[in-house]
Amino acid sequence: MTSPRDPDDIRRNPTSAPHFREVAATMLSRRAVLAAGAMTPLAFLAGGALARNTAPDAGMLADTPPFGFAEIPHGMDADLHVPEGYQAQVLLRWGDPLLPGAPAFDPKTQTGETQRQQFGYNCDFTAFLPLPLGSDNPGRGLLCVNHEFIDPVLMHPVPAATPAARRTQAEIEMAAVGHSVVEIRRTAAGSWQLVPDSRYHRRFEALSTVYRLSGPAAGHSRMRTQADPSGTLVRGMLGNCAGGVTPWGTVLTCEENFNFFFSGKTDAEPVNHQRFGVGTDSRYAWGAVDARFDLAQEPLEPNRYGWVVEIDPYDPDSVPVKRTALGRAKHECANTALCRDGRVAVYSGDDQYFEFVYKFVTEGRYDPRDRRANRDLLDAGILYVARFNADQTLDWLPLVFGVGPLTPANGFYSQADVVIEARRAGTLVGATPMDRPEDLEISPRTGRVYVILTKNDRRTAAGINPANPRADNRFGQIVEIIPDGDDHAAVRGKWDFLLLGGDPRQAGDKAQSHPQTSANGWLACPDNGAFDNKGRLWVTTDGAAEAAGFADALYACITDGPWRGYSRQFCRMPVGAEATGPCFTPDDRTLFLSVQHPGQDSDTYAVPKTRWPDFQPDLPPRPSVVAIVKKDGGVIGG
Repeated sequence: MTSPRDPDDIRRNPTSAPHFREVAATMLSRRAVLAAGAMTPLAFLAGGALARNTAPDAGMLADTPPFGFAEIPHGMDADLHVPEGYQAQVLLRWGDPLLPGAPAFDPKTQTGETQRQQFGYNCDFTAFLPLPLGSDNPGRGLLCVNHEFIDPVLMHPVPAATPAARRTQAEIEMAAVGHSVVEIRRTAAGSWQLVPDSRYHRRFEALSTVYRLSGPAAGHSRMRTQADPSGTLVRGMLGNCAGGVTPWGTVLTCEENFNFFFSGKTDAEPVNHQRFGVGTDSRYAWGAVDARFDLAQEPLEPNRYGWVVEIDPYDPDSVPVKRTALGRAKHECANTALCRDGRVAVYSGDDQYFEFVYKFVTEGRYDPRDRRANRDLLDAGILYVARFNADQTLDWLPLVFGVGPLTPANGFYSQADVVIEARRAGTLVGATPMDRPEDLEISPRTGRVYVILTKNDRRTAAGINPANPRADNRFGQIVEIIPDGDDHAAVRGKWDFLLLGGDPRQAGDKAQSHPQTSANGWLACPDNGAFDNKGRLWVTTDGAAEAAGFADALYACITDGPWRGYSRQFCRMPVGAEATGPCFTPDDRTLFLSVQHPGQDSDTYAVPKTRWPDFQPDLPPRPSVVAIVKKDGGVIGG
């Protein structure tokens, strides 16, 4: 996730898509009224998106919504909160030993080598893959977890005073990002534990892990460096935010804000680097201790980041692969759906203001009987970018070399150039600039796709478009996509709003949600999501403190039927923390959730805003994964 406090989270897209400003000006009257904020929630329900499935009658609205938990109130304090009757077990904390022989966590004696053997920092996306492979076992499996970025203030007890100390700290930071795979099991008492010394435990990081490049950009001259003249191998994975799981049981982890890790200056790739913010914000200054991150020494190294990376957690000896056919962006997710003919669609968002929504459709077909046959499915196919039209139709525009403006006249000489500069390609073909598209989740019940858009307070009234109808959008929205023919390979579809974040009781928020959403149930800055088996969408938030004055949280949402657009707060984060990466066991009896950057924006290591989860005076706050269960062992949410 891109923190709302990030100074780099600025507009990089040079176009405001004049075509869509014109379209917005001539939108259907309902959309024009919505953009102006003049429609009440109930009026919107009667004639708008929330009524498209089944219009509720008065009796239905009076019924109890389909949740069996008492709502958590909005607020902010140092602890984590779950409803009465639930408990949250801290399962994995930053620094917990993972690999055989790993030392216990001690922030005063950390090195890159010790951190490489321990659970990483700032956990994000989580995925539970049952063991054995191919089973639906809800009690034993592999938990796969991203580690997005680091916070030096809360990681290092003493600021580095010498070059040697700074090198040690940088190596700790490099080893703390990336991804972890751990084997876990549920005990007879209902709690969860790591399986000691499991052969599946692995760390993928930026200090020593080597990743293979595949697809159209692999081996291209723009991917070659002094350390890797072949342009096919990368040491490091950065900014891993959200992700997804493929039908064949691999994990797709997405590189997002890779630009923060580079420093120095270069005249190479000026347009490309500028579009991604490379060289403008050296957050961690790793370039001072590692040539990979010094633009003066390796000006093309940033091109080797920003990809969707495929990891096979079931094979401890597998090499992770950066799949370049899916395009380079600040990816927030990569969720898959099967097309009617057996091909695979991968949906992804580019999490920055005014960036785009993407879909990749494989050339080959998924073979459920032969896992090895699916190994390289993601290396060939068509990459698309979305255009949201005013008549509530959707076009998927191909990003293919030689098609439309993607030609040498515009600096594209091959498909490698197209995927390396997917953002610029999307601008040229006329994609819709969005309000920070983060997660895209696919309903297991209806097949509809939900685009979770966090916010965009940089959008002006002149720059609104149909799917992003509010200027100064501080609260975000969720957009629903319905593929034509219910086929994820379709190049057209329809779209509508599920909800617009903000307080529907405040006219200035221009929010829209179900009319019975409570004063504690409305959300701000939706970020990630996950569906349970009942088809309910569970949504995390990122930035609620700045937008609304209360802590980030996890909300349960209804996507269809008479309660469409209803949300209820389920789990509230400690101060400074963001809720990320929700996922369920196959029986919906455990919800895994990452608590990312607790205590963020603390001024010093010695006086953090919270010491969650340990609350020990000698330990800093520690990003952690929690396992939430009902005390009676029942289904999460009721």
